[in-house]
Amino acid sequence: MHKAKIFMNGQSQAVRLPKEFRFATNEVSITPLGNGIVLQPLLKTWKDVFNEIKPTGDFFVEGRENLLLQERKWELFK
Repeated sequence: MHKAKIFMNGQSQAVRLPKEFRFATNEVSITPLGNGIVLQPLLKTWKDVFNEIKPTGDFFVEGRENLLLQERKWELFK
């Protein structure tokens, strides 16, 4: 188990992370989880977000059955 020190920095509480847990960014997102929190690198651009998405299961198009187009009665919406 790893430990981190908590200390006061002005009016804020700060966490001193061990070297092996350093982030390669200046900002992180904070997410509450149970009695604790999760720190993750802050994704700043859509490119960052898409790089983090991992294709899983049948959600992504690859391998899906290509369905035929359905005939629509658009006049019902006039």
